[in-house]
Amino acid sequence: MMKKIILASASPRRAALLRQLGLCFDVVESGVCEDLDEKDPMRLAEQLALAKAKAVAANVAEGVVIAADTVVCADGELLGKPQNPAEAAAMLRLLSGRRHDVLTGVAVISRPQNISSVHVEKTAVVMRAITEDEITWYVASGEPFDKAGGYGIQGRAAVFVEKLNGCYFNVVGLPLASLWRMLAEHGIRIWEGAECHDITAPDHQGFAPE
Repeated sequence: MMKKIILASASPRRAALLRQLGLCFDVVESGVCEDLDEKDPMRLAEQLALAKAKAVAANVAEGVVIAADTVVCADGELLGKPQNPAEAAAMLRLLSGRRHDVLTGVAVISRPQNISSVHVEKTAVVMRAITEDEITWYVASGEPFDKAGGYGIQGRAAVFVEKLNGCYFNVVGLPLASLWRMLAEHGIRIWEGAECHDITAPDHQGFAPE
């Protein structure tokens, strides 16, 4: 029997990606504050993912907890989730016509053994030049406000992305190839027939609507 899986995230995009793999899981929001003093993007993504996983795992008797945190960095500047339209527009202007890095920390904890593993995936994304009219249009769509860096590659912002080097799903919020390997290390091997078939068909090639 497959171990119980708990996703320590309220992100609809991460939930949709897990469903794309055919997994059944419970969702428990960690409640962890994402405002840390750490300035190194790789360490920040790792620390936040592990903190979220530990917070949820503390209340899980048996199962596997998955947590993730995505960080966007442009020329050393960390870009969080914009709090208002002005911040969202400023982030898009900063990213326009240049490369930035998207890093997602993924933590997996097995209970009751308390075995944990952490991985940070990095993808380089190049945006084309974005016009002011396009920025106004995109901010008005409401998409930027729950996303690090102020954009969602799986949504309307797809038209801004010129190219990327690395895992596409990492930019969405969960690097699937790396997660697959980590789950196998924790005894979850979907290919052995322990797949969940009682799932809701996801929209838009496996991604939940924003």
